[in-house]
Amino acid sequence: MAQIKPYVIALEEHYSDPAVVAQAKSASAPVIGNSMYARLAPMLNDLGELRLKHMDEAGIDFQVISHAPSPIQQMDAATCIKLASATNDLLHRAVLSHPTRFAGFAALPTPDPKAAADELERCVDKLGFKGAMIHGRTQGAYHDHPRFHPIFERAQALDVPIYIHPGQPHEAVAAAYYDDYLKDFPALANAAWGYTIDTATQILRMILSGLFDKYPKLKIIVGHQGEGMPFLVDRVDEAVNRGGKQVAFKEIFCNNFWITTSGHFSTPALTCSLMEMGVERVLFSVDYPFVDNVPGTRWMEGVPLSREDKEKILSGNARKLLKL
Repeated sequence: MAQIKPYVIALEEHYSDPAVVAQAKSASAPVIGNSMYARLAPMLNDLGELRLKHMDEAGIDFQVISHAPSPIQQMDAATCIKLASATNDLLHRAVLSHPTRFAGFAALPTPDPKAAADELERCVDKLGFKGAMIHGRTQGAYHDHPRFHPIFERAQALDVPIYIHPGQPHEAVAAAYYDDYLKDFPALANAAWGYTIDTATQILRMILSGLFDKYPKLKIIVGHQGEGMPFLVDRVDEAVNRGGKQVAFKEIFCNNFWITTSGHFSTPALTCSLMEMGVERVLFSVDYPFVDNVPGTRWMEGVPLSREDKEKILSGNARKLLKL
């Protein structure tokens, strides 16, 4: 008897609003229109037929969609508030057109944390979004800074997760660590290394800052198999607690964080994540369209896990976390 295909939810899947790029160009803000974005524009800009075609080809039943890394977090407060609201409304219209296939994560105007918290609440309560995605730093600042706490306070009150997505590391870090290799290995600036440096540092700072003491029920999602943190968490926990201030680093990471498989289809890495965090903390994602859908679902077919555990990763954990 043929087995029934498991239901598949992917939740680090991106779109790009052309109005965001246009506004950024007019304001001379950092813009996402590099060669990769130009190449992927047909898929990033599509919130309908083409996206659904690619999902169907890979056996993906449902996407939780979020805006790709953009200048929204880097613009002046008044502009980014208006822009975030408009692009969230655009995504909401796409979800309404395909409610059995799409849900949304909000884009937030983080330069004004109170406005960002209010936009999160609007998107959750009025638009039915499942949380929000924050990219990298905001105007140079990591989000452990107390001025960003209204966002996390509201996320805890709404009982929705914040997805921490990579951004570019600080310019001085990039210059010191890998800029002299970028000519031959341009991906060092993003997925190969830079994104991991930025996101792992954000995780570290959030935990060390006491954020989770203040908001103990805050839920955070991190992609790309946790940006290496499941592999490092025991060593970090031991080393930061050798003296002085003590912090329950591993306990917080394993209790307040969920990770996804986005763009990191490695069975050894998945095994490490499962052993450190447990199967209930791992969710399937692809990172579409920066990563193709089909390799992700094909990889999961061959992962040596029970059907029950695969179904948790492919959809069960997302249903529970996002209340789908």
